[in-house]
Amino acid sequence: MTNARVRAPPLTVITDIGALNSDYWEPPMPHIDAFRKTHLAQEPEMVAAVMSAPERLVGVGFRCWLSGFQTSDIGCWELAWDEMSRAVGPRAAKPLMSDLASWVRAVQDAAERRIEVSPSGCRRFCRDECLAISMVAACQHSSCPAFRACAVALLGSNEIEEAIDCADGFARRLREANQMLSPGSVFMGAGLLTADVKGHG
Repeated sequence: MTNARVRAPPLTVITDIGALNSDYWEPPMPHIDAFRKTHLAQEPEMVAAVMSAPERLVGVGFRCWLSGFQTSDIGCWELAWDEMSRAVGPRAAKPLMSDLASWVRAVQDAAERRIEVSPSGCRRFCRDECLAISMVAACQHSSCPAFRACAVALLGSNEIEEAIDCADGFARRLREANQMLSPGSVFMGAGLLTADVKGHG
């Protein structure tokens, strides 16, 4: 079984993974000052953010693929395939799935802590899922300090090079499929790291 948060915090992720192509979601915030207005440091476990389709695609893919590794349930991987192929088409989804699998495997192999993901049907992304999204976003936007910091926080380890290389490959493949994550998603990870520091200070 995957680990899920039992206590719902007052500040939650408003993230609908059931409508990847929906026009309901607001445009992502382009500047870090705007993103900080959400007061991320008040809640170290969850982030209140409206995510666009590429962010949700990465979050769902990470969740489902890691769940498959943790539970040996091939149905989790089938869910990831369904989401990818629906978003970019079956032909483009095949190399995306390969890079997703390589990235998640590298994360799992290097992690020195149990990485938590929400259940497959959950409409919210937990802290670790948000860090994974931020890691890929930072790779797409060449934000080296951010993707290294997110990787260390996610893995609980300084042995992050393979995970970063695989995340970068996945990020490039997403870009080729016209799935560009927002710079605001990089700042989301930075906000979580700030919250962690304050929560343990």
